[in-house]
Amino acid sequence: MMKPNIADCRVALLSNVNMNFVIRMLQKDVSVYEPEGYGNELGILMNPDSSYHAFGADYTFLVMDLMELIAHELEPQAARKKMEAWFAMLNDSVSTEGIYYISDAYLWGAEMAVVFDCGRKQALQQQWQELLQDFCVNHKNVRILPYRHLLEVMGEEAAFSMKMWYMGKILLSNQAQKGLYHLILDRLDRELRTPKKVLLLDLDNTLWGGLAGEAEHTPVELSEEHGGLAYKNLQRVILQMQRQGVLLGIVSKNNEADALEIIERHPHMLLRRSCFAAEKINWNPKHENIREIAAELNLGMDSFVFWDDNPAERQLVQELLPEVTVPDFPERPEELAGAMVAIYEQYFAGSTLTAEDLDKTNQYAANAERNRLAQKAGGFENYLKQLAIVMQQVEPSEHTDRLTQLMNKTNQFNLTTRRYRSEQVQELLNNTHKKVYLYQISDRFGDNGIVVAAIVDVSDVPVIEEFVMSCRVMGRNIEYAVIDDIENSLRKTGYTLLRGRYLPTAKNKPVEKLYEQLGYHKVANLPEGGVEYEISLQNAPKRYYFVEKQSFV
Repeated sequence: MMKPNIADCRVALLSNVNMNFVIRMLQKDVSVYEPEGYGNELGILMNPDSSYHAFGADYTFLVMDLMELIAHELEPQAARKKMEAWFAMLNDSVSTEGIYYISDAYLWGAEMAVVFDCGRKQALQQQWQELLQDFCVNHKNVRILPYRHLLEVMGEEAAFSMKMWYMGKILLSNQAQKGLYHLILDRLDRELRTPKKVLLLDLDNTLWGGLAGEAEHTPVELSEEHGGLAYKNLQRVILQMQRQGVLLGIVSKNNEADALEIIERHPHMLLRRSCFAAEKINWNPKHENIREIAAELNLGMDSFVFWDDNPAERQLVQELLPEVTVPDFPERPEELAGAMVAIYEQYFAGSTLTAEDLDKTNQYAANAERNRLAQKAGGFENYLKQLAIVMQQVEPSEHTDRLTQLMNKTNQFNLTTRRYRSEQVQELLNNTHKKVYLYQISDRFGDNGIVVAAIVDVSDVPVIEEFVMSCRVMGRNIEYAVIDDIENSLRKTGYTLLRGRYLPTAKNKPVEKLYEQLGYHKVANLPEGGVEYEISLQNAPKRYYFVEKQSFV
């Protein structure tokens, strides 16, 4: 399965106002459903015989004008009833297949200028937001489209056109329609791409102005005013990125003690040492430091983005580590925060945010503790025993976002490296011929989160079609425990044979012989260049691992 392309997407844009111009723009990039008119979005969704269902949209965008939806009813209680009624009907219309984006609310209308209660607009928008967030909680394939932010950035005068509204119920100006078009394409891109994982940062004149260790001559710029505020605002952006799952690393040429003095003690430093999953503060070539960090974190070079104010350092990393992404650095400090926002949007932002994303830095810090234990444990077996690994199977349908993330990992432990869109994952879960196994792993150092997934086709002789595990739990024989669990599950169901597939890629060489190590024997060469293996479930060998299995939750 090739990496999906935006051009292959089938998209529907439904609204209670005229969106024909936006639909025309989208037709240049994707296959777009053309609704008959507007204002009947719920009827289109609810009618199984509608042309929308015949079209078969992969992604449906519902861009709703709140003022039209509440029929200009500005009394909060009455307006909320109209909102609740809309969501109630939508609840009966949303399928488990495909992805839905519903716009958050911006309340605009001629009468808003004379509403005495200046908080009324915010209150009504907040009601919509609360109902929308609750709806997303109950429907894992529904996302929020940040429509309000788009309009707020433009400003009402630029975003709305009263003339076009009177001409044909076209709410948005040409500029805002183009903005909505680009917003939809951005969301499609996020659905299809694999985000970067690590942001590697220089220190001097990058995270702060000036040079560490030279404060007596040129004080470090980092404060709440003037140029120092530009660096602090940059750190505010990076800190929020870190809290949303972006791993941070330091790659900087400094005396370590001087740099750590600022990181740990400067009153305006927001990115303390605990924020970083890796650090290389020395005088070694930066490309060598990046290679070492990649090995420590067990990540491929294409997982990294390197940001440094020095053009010579950026060029050298680009030449020697071409898989590492090296964005340009702005010329003026006041551009720093905006440049980092652009880096986040282009390389790191995903379509969803999982519990594993939110705790990623702690998970990699715990991995460092595991590595230290391995060095002093006195042998591999003793190390595994001391780790006290616990494996727990979890319900895939309750973790579809994380399952999608795992299936699209490009790491070393991915037996086939096929790509799945969110709606394809949902189809897998609904397919009675597919068994999906999802596992959460923890040990004495903490919870690794949901890090193992496998898909077995049971339409005939069962075949493990997909088997992927996060790199950060590799090397602990957890895969042996997972395979045992899958084999036991199938054996109890009455199956006698199990097959597994390996498709070689540029990165999954470490698992090339996995099935042979598990006692499987080769039965066929695959057309894609891989190998299919088989084992008798009655004669599976005993495998050595130290993993406690807990019951399904």
